[in-house]
Amino acid sequence: MRKIGIGVVALATSSLLLAGCASGSTPSESGDAAGGSGNALVIWTDENRAPAIEAAAEAFTAETGTQVELVQKNFEDIRNDFINQVPTGEGPDITVGAHDFLGAFVAAGVVDTIDLGETADKIEQVAVDAFTYDGQLYGFPYALESIALIQNTDLVGDEAPTSWDDMIARAQAAGAERPLVINTAGQTGDAYTMYGFQTSFGAPVFVQDESGSYTSEVGMGGAAGEAFATWLGAHGETGSGEISTTVDYDTNNELFAAGTAAYTIQGPWAIEALTANGVNVKVNPIPSAGGETAAPFVGVQGFYVSSQSKNALLAQEFLTTYLATDEAQKALYEADPRLPAWKTLAEEVSGDPVIAGFLASAANGVPQPSIPEMGSVWDLWNAAQVQIIKGADPVGTWNTMVADVQAAIG
Repeated sequence: MRKIGIGVVALATSSLLLAGCASGSTPSESGDAAGGSGNALVIWTDENRAPAIEAAAEAFTAETGTQVELVQKNFEDIRNDFINQVPTGEGPDITVGAHDFLGAFVAAGVVDTIDLGETADKIEQVAVDAFTYDGQLYGFPYALESIALIQNTDLVGDEAPTSWDDMIARAQAAGAERPLVINTAGQTGDAYTMYGFQTSFGAPVFVQDESGSYTSEVGMGGAAGEAFATWLGAHGETGSGEISTTVDYDTNNELFAAGTAAYTIQGPWAIEALTANGVNVKVNPIPSAGGETAAPFVGVQGFYVSSQSKNALLAQEFLTTYLATDEAQKALYEADPRLPAWKTLAEEVSGDPVIAGFLASAANGVPQPSIPEMGSVWDLWNAAQVQIIKGADPVGTWNTMVADVQAAIG
């Protein structure tokens, strides 16, 4: 990891390693000053977001006199390192992280609640919900990611289909070789990508309470889940065939890019691959298959405050005052472009129709559950969907999966 010290004199540049510049200490790659102290606010970040955080930290230091030390880490290491180091006093005051770190953070007792006050109204509600656990807010969310319907406008125009059936009819009328391609991760299954269709039947993986927090109550059993499973089988390999286990991520993108398919379900990260051969696209919310709004999973990025921070009030002030500005949010977006959760910035960047389409889809979405029980769901859920797509009895297979999930989470 790279450690950057920020003082009132100057900001560290991307090529200069400074630690505790006010005290004149020497650069270090070992992380010896990675933990918070009463004299400095320590923030863990990854390389992409460091420049944007540096700008906010400079203003914070100038106005409060508090030094800020940015410790640059590989993003994939942050979750485990935070859990392991916070209890020892070696962790940071603040870390960047994904919302699905939250369940593990709360279980380990390493993260503090945060009061956004009026700032909460400036952030998309789905992002606030994502950082809410048992009715308590545990972070400052700032960016979203979600999947959406992407359509080949050369085949079907840019008008959003009103339902699954309308989408298939439009594709068939256009003479598309395939109405839709959707990633199933091949034989592995991809319940994540399929989730918008599942929720349109009113069958969420877990039930959310009034605060937006997920409970451990499995929500995809009963008649709604059975209806989704029946629909999935009807459109699988022994049904009408739109959904197939021969389509993995790369195959999905290649078929769409070749102009073979009229529609696909993908995220913004795939746009370059989908348009590589010149296909023109429009991004729209996922259409309903079951009559209710299709609500895909939404991932959220944000910042957490350590439960062991000696600078908890300063840490919260930095987040809710210095990062909670249009300028800071735009800097974060420009440093690492993700769908903004900051409402005014989201409106500003929605001039790009691709971004606007993904934001509209995310607005219909729900946070991917961050509760520990989610870890017991994926393999069973994915496998059941693959079996149904390949022709297994939909209702029996689905109900067995639900029972197995319930048993697994106790």
